[in-house]
Amino acid sequence: MLDIRRAQQEDLPGLAVLEKEIFSDAWSEKSLLETWNQKNAEIFIANNAQKEEVKDRCRIAGYVIFYYVLDEGEIARIAVSPDMRRCGAATQIFQFLKEFCKKKEIKKIMLEVRESNEPARAFYKKCGFTEDGIRKNYYENPKENAVLMSIILD
Repeated sequence: MLDIRRAQQEDLPGLAVLEKEIFSDAWSEKSLLETWNQKNAEIFIANNAQKEEVKDRCRIAGYVIFYYVLDEGEIARIAVSPDMRRCGAATQIFQFLKEFCKKKEIKKIMLEVRESNEPARAFYKKCGFTEDGIRKNYYENPKENAVLMSIILD
């Protein structure tokens, strides 16, 4: 079980390092801080308590960056550290996000994902997301379509 909580400002450098490890279009520490300071944005991190002997940034198992307005939200990022994949971390993070949405009365979550990212698309489908459309040439580095997905929460 992971310890999932709202990110603190001191967590942002570690998140920026993970961003660079995971994404070709990594968010900078400055971008993360700007998001962290926004009223209708949340960054939740999942800590792997079993890795305490390692530097704090390595203990971050994963995170989600989420924007919301009224009863709709958008996952801007959901990511898991490469050494924690296939261990249920993303599922735990998503369940935590759903509980947050329930408290905030958020009914719909949207996201976009690279068309070629089959593992992520399969994960989202397993979580109940449906594919709603394609956004042509949305991503850079490399240029690629985005698949638009959403879920209606109970």
